Amino acid sequence: MSARYKVIWAATAADDLADIVAHVANDSPTNALRVLEEIKQASLQLYHLPERGRIVPELQDQGITQYRELIVTPWRVLYRIAGKNVFVLSVLDSRRNIEDILLDRLTRPTVD
Repeated sequence: MSARYKVIWAATAADDLADIVAHVANDSPTNALRVLEEIKQASLQLYHLPERGRIVPELQDQGITQYRELIVTPWRVLYRIAGKNVFVLSVLDSRRNIEDILLDRLTRPTVD
């Protein structure tokens, strides 16, 4: 079965995933590999069924409905569908306040 969508990971999402794996690996390299595989397996759904993820509730409350997420407890894989592309934007720890994380990212100075 061929993919219907192209999945593109933003640098921020790739960095998030690398940070998560590194953090978990501090305690258990075995668990870090398991976490990486779980997130990768969940993201494979995006090639065929990106609508499967729910709209991000905190953003929906603000009238923003174009962002979706897959839950890989305790992480949230945030993405946006644009035509036949799926852009993975962030991988966040669901135990943290998503509004604080997004606000920090939007207000952080950029480095050229």
